[in-house]
Amino acid sequence: MCGIAGFYNSRLNKDQSLEGIERMLVAIAHRGPDARGTWWDNGLVLGHNRLSIIDLSHEADQPMHYKGNVMVFNGEVYNYLEIRTDLIRKGYQFKTKSDTEVVMASYLEWGTDCVNHFVGMWSFALYDNRNNLLFVSRDRFGIKPFYYINKDAGFYFASEMKALKPTPVFSNELNLNQVSRGLQMGWLCYNDETYFADIKALPAAHNMVIRFNANGIEDIEISKYWDVYTGTYSSASFTEKTEQFREMFAESIALHMRSDVPVATCLSGGLDSSAIVSEVQHQHPGTSYKSFSIYYDGDGEVDERPFIDEVIRKYPAIDPFYKKPSDEEVKAEFHNALFHADVPATGSSFVSQYFLMKLIAENGIKVVLDGQGSDEYLGGYMHSYYRLIADMLRRGNFGNAFSTTSDVASNLSLSGIKKYSHFAKSLLSSVSPEQKLYSMEYNNYYPFLLNEKPSVTPFYLTDAPGTKLDSFLYNLMFSSSLPSLLQYEDRNSMAFSIESRVPFLDHRLVEFAFSLRNDDKIKGIETKRILRHSMKSVLPEAIVNRKDKKGFVTPGETKWLRGPLSHLTEINYANIPFLRKDLVKSIMDKHRNGDNSKSVLAWRIATLNYWIQNFV
Repeated sequence: MCGIAGFYNSRLNKDQSLEGIERMLVAIAHRGPDARGTWWDNGLVLGHNRLSIIDLSHEADQPMHYKGNVMVFNGEVYNYLEIRTDLIRKGYQFKTKSDTEVVMASYLEWGTDCVNHFVGMWSFALYDNRNNLLFVSRDRFGIKPFYYINKDAGFYFASEMKALKPTPVFSNELNLNQVSRGLQMGWLCYNDETYFADIKALPAAHNMVIRFNANGIEDIEISKYWDVYTGTYSSASFTEKTEQFREMFAESIALHMRSDVPVATCLSGGLDSSAIVSEVQHQHPGTSYKSFSIYYDGDGEVDERPFIDEVIRKYPAIDPFYKKPSDEEVKAEFHNALFHADVPATGSSFVSQYFLMKLIAENGIKVVLDGQGSDEYLGGYMHSYYRLIADMLRRGNFGNAFSTTSDVASNLSLSGIKKYSHFAKSLLSSVSPEQKLYSMEYNNYYPFLLNEKPSVTPFYLTDAPGTKLDSFLYNLMFSSSLPSLLQYEDRNSMAFSIESRVPFLDHRLVEFAFSLRNDDKIKGIETKRILRHSMKSVLPEAIVNRKDKKGFVTPGETKWLRGPLSHLTEINYANIPFLRKDLVKSIMDKHRNGDNSKSVLAWRIATLNYWIQNFV
């Protein structure tokens, strides 16, 4: 795991280029404190900050050279040993034990199709000397970031947007479409868009090829190399499916444990992180293994330690570490946390994750496993039920639709009008495409704050083939939920030079999950059903039977914003002239006076204002 940067600018000489890349690398030094390297040739510059995880020797430092090509790489290809063995059979030789060299040899063997052989997370830029092109790729889910600016005959790229700010092509003009998505929907990104008008992101599962000629950049081609396909379902029995899922999950855990430094885990007490810890202990019984957890135990807070303790009791070799961030620590660290976030954070859970990664770093850990992704493709969120019930209604299974609504209402303690409202939303979901449903939320859930509403809703969601639930989960994976969570995951972990690995996002697991039918994923009030049943033999019973879905709950939007972070509510309206001052003032005044009805929106306004004032 590392930080990469680079650019092509034929107007700069070598000394100017190396000075420029140094400024970019300094801005993201936290991503790779173990080594720094640069390379220049005829206007093209590559730079790398290294966090040493696989092959700790300096032979594996970057930029790496292999048979005339040069590459900077951020991430891990977990199946590099298997690919390496295959390439050796084909006659390739290797000087290092790194996955970086395997990626470079794979490109020589398979060209840009090499990424289809990889299981892992990555963003990289490889200069092909023979064909005079730069090959860029980002992993299938966008776990690892890649940002770029292409203008004024210059192309600049980096792992974080802050590394692009010292460049001559950076402009701080905001992308108001993204500002509105952040405020109305809580999204940190969308497709190739960022909060800055000129900074683009290479979308997940995309390659970019930049071709050069004697005059500079000849053309830039961006193409999608992978997708999940929905609507084709396995005919296997549920028992057979659970066995297959368990085998695939076990393989993913085994691959993600590959490291030349110790590996630890985040442990929340939920199903996902508990499944990871339990499988690690199952594969390595009795091996000491550190876990890290954040908790809050004040009045009305969510304290997950009783569930964490269930895992610890079952696997006593686990060495648990806990942290309760104090109000003083939240106030002292908020600025730094938002600096690393690179965006105006749309919820307060990122602060808890920041403290979690800080705790991990303080204990000398460089690699950690985390549970992101499972909720998105296995139906872990409670609002998945709207689409599940919608599918029942579309098939004419009205009895099941009514009984499932009652079960969910009972589980969530919904009664009266709230129960009927849940059913009404399911009914609406049964007749409306995803784009319409999300557009309604964008326009109506919160008061629209921008002075001018876009003439067209600034996003497009796919109606994937198959069930309504499939379509909903597909969009959670690639548009509405996971991209933002992965952005937090990367920035918070790398703020402390930690490589965070997400074993649920082995693409083979995801492809398999989209071959499952609705009741393989959700049945009654049992969400993520196939995960529960496949891991039943190794998970504590209390975790298997847990039906509540807490998420990473923090007191930020209410207690912090009225306590240690109350200064954020003092809005400088000069920072946000594109927002309706009357609405903003009304929302913030009501929040300060104890109204929690729009506390999340108040948080978003406050962090947007602070971010613009301090980081734009």
